[in-house]
Amino acid sequence: MNRPAPDDFTKSQGPLLVVMLFVSVLAAGTAGYMIIEGWGPWDAFYMTVITITTVGYKEVHELSRTGQAFTVVLLILGVGAALYGFGLSASIIVEGGLQARFRRRRSARMLNEITGHYIICGFGRIGSIVVDELKRQGIPYVVIDRDPERVHSVIEGGGLAVEADASQEDVLSQVGIARARGFIAAVSTDAENVYAILTARGLRPDLFIVGRAETADAVRKLKRAGADRVVSPYKIGAVQMAQTALRPAVVDFMDLATGSTNGDLGMEQVLIKSGSPLANRSIVDTNLRQKYGLIVIGIQRVSGQMEFNPPADAVMRIGDRLVVLGPTANLSELEEVVETSGMPAAE
Repeated sequence: MNRPAPDDFTKSQGPLLVVMLFVSVLAAGTAGYMIIEGWGPWDAFYMTVITITTVGYKEVHELSRTGQAFTVVLLILGVGAALYGFGLSASIIVEGGLQARFRRRRSARMLNEITGHYIICGFGRIGSIVVDELKRQGIPYVVIDRDPERVHSVIEGGGLAVEADASQEDVLSQVGIARARGFIAAVSTDAENVYAILTARGLRPDLFIVGRAETADAVRKLKRAGADRVVSPYKIGAVQMAQTALRPAVVDFMDLATGSTNGDLGMEQVLIKSGSPLANRSIVDTNLRQKYGLIVIGIQRVSGQMEFNPPADAVMRIGDRLVVLGPTANLSELEEVVETSGMPAAE
């Protein structure tokens, strides 16, 4: 049987415990004066109240030596119970209410400021893996899930999360879809993913959206709903198992190239923007291999066509995406050069 944690017990049973403690002290004090001094119920109760509250009023009747000793004990018990009650109440207020309020304000402020992030709908088996990968690469994200325990788990891990329905427009606006970099629908049911993607596409026609599909029929529906890419985890897992059995060396290389098993090597895509130092230049002209130790694996043209292992004289046009492989530090250096200053002339 699972026992509640001490903090959970304090928050749930603390107030009841304080009330029971005071009632017990009052009852014991009243009964004690009635038995020791022979007083009536009201006089005994009144004497107990003025004793444990330390108001300093005169005794109801003259006390015997035994009654005085009992009063001392009752006074110690009463003050101790009061201090315990105040401390417990303060702990509940500080650790519960105030911390929760500060956490909500912090989350609201961060949601208003976050930009260039990914919105992940669903924090189940697939969504949690997506979050781990984004965290590994230092990419900001916001999780939307209707399970409060999952939301709490994301927040405890240092992430941003909202307990809500991802198919609601006001929820997507709250998590900054207008400033988001991408949208990942990873809920466990195809229907929920379709509704979430429809809502996201309606708010951001230009947003890159990835959807999770459980069935082959759902792949078509998710694409019609507006998903740019649709992923079937079970199909990918099965293909991965087959490839591992047939071509283990190839799979090991792909794991190494994508950085999933080695943080020192990675594969990245670089968008050729207008004004980019790579625009309208050939691969050999930019001298990427010699200067940055990077291998150009392919070029995805604006039309969507992918050119694998392009020749050295292949020209990179505006809107193309350059797929490169190499050390992660060199990839970051190339991204900084492309985004900020111009690339040095080839030697």
